[in-house]
Amino acid sequence: MIKKKLFLGTNTKMYKTISETLEYLSDLITLTSDIDWDDVELFVIPSFTSLESAGKLLRERGSRISLGAQNMCWEESGQFTGEISPIMLKEVGTGIIEIGHSERRHIFGETDQQENLKVKCALKHNFKALLCIGETLEQKNYDISDEVLSMQLKIGLHGISARQAGNLWIAYEPVWAIGVNGIPATKEYAAMKHKTIRGVLCRLFGETTGNSIPILYGGSVNNQNAADLISMPDIDGLFIGRSAWNAENFNKIIRTVYPLWKASRAELK
Repeated sequence: MIKKKLFLGTNTKMYKTISETLEYLSDLITLTSDIDWDDVELFVIPSFTSLESAGKLLRERGSRISLGAQNMCWEESGQFTGEISPIMLKEVGTGIIEIGHSERRHIFGETDQQENLKVKCALKHNFKALLCIGETLEQKNYDISDEVLSMQLKIGLHGISARQAGNLWIAYEPVWAIGVNGIPATKEYAAMKHKTIRGVLCRLFGETTGNSIPILYGGSVNNQNAADLISMPDIDGLFIGRSAWNAENFNKIIRTVYPLWKASRAELK
């Protein structure tokens, strides 16, 4: 399969105020202005409070950097104190919905069934649905990682048609690799799990659609391992944390991995 696009993005979690987000995005827009946007899908997922201002900045600058939200309720409106609806997110220019990040699952107790409701809602409203999956260290040590990933995908994508899956992205983020104390996965381990994920997607949606869904790796991605990771089969992009929260460093990673991705694509032709 020819990799049609390189996916690179970051979720800034509960960091960066509105002014900090705007400064960061402004720098990133300038630094990446010469990117071949036919090849690269670049996205940033900031805090809820920053979304409206960030969307306005991206439109004013004519940037093709995509804007995402870190979470979303599965209902359009109602008595859901503290939640954000798809209608609200659409209004501020959001195009991507991040669903099921490990912190949502393990700190806030979200279930695979809830992630499924969110995926369905996101696709219904024509967002790109970025479903995050990953095993814990305990599950890895019990050698049940493949079973865990398969379950998260089968439940999280239950009831989704092959046609709808065209707006679906997957982020594989092993829980043990995320955060300040994260242990980066080896490129070989990441490639094996991406192969597992690809197989499940093909069984769910058929070979053509299953092979077309982007699978991103996230979990302590940095300047030292980004090149190795992007060179592996079935890794279509990188979902980067702390290393991308400085625009100049994010740009360095982009400049490192893009030519490698470009070369690998040429080899597949």
